[in-house]
Amino acid sequence: MSINFNDLRDLLGAIAHTDIAEVSLKTETFELNVRRDTKTNTQSSPFIAPTTTTVVTPSVPATSAPPSEPPPSPTEKKWVAITSPMVGTFYRAPAPDEPPFIEVGDRVSNTQTVCIIEAMKLMNEIEAEVTGEVMEIVVANGEPVEYGQTLMWVNPS
Repeated sequence: MSINFNDLRDLLGAIAHTDIAEVSLKTETFELNVRRDTKTNTQSSPFIAPTTTTVVTPSVPATSAPPSEPPPSPTEKKWVAITSPMVGTFYRAPAPDEPPFIEVGDRVSNTQTVCIIEAMKLMNEIEAEVTGEVMEIVVANGEPVEYGQTLMWVNPS
């Protein structure tokens, strides 16, 4: 079973609008358990929603090989990471039909917009905090990102 972040968000949104108290999905490579706290009293205030606990545990088959990603080389240690200041969805371009803000090998300057993070339907421009050359873009377009996750590496100069 393959599920992407948008499908998962849609599923959780659909479950939130029902009386379902618990849902479990499990395959060889993926496990999802959603449990709603049904003891929460939402009658007292229209602004309080029931608590939903979500646990997503990727299962790894016992025969799988370890990740093939090599450790960073000494030259990469001087690179500066541009990280996500929030949880959201990473976009390389201002719109689907427009070119990306930056490419690997481009020079960026301090305060130059390098990507967008969509969070709660708001588009947040992320600016470089360093001047240098873009060495690597770590996240794919449209991929979910976490707070503090490295988006790209810049060789400062």
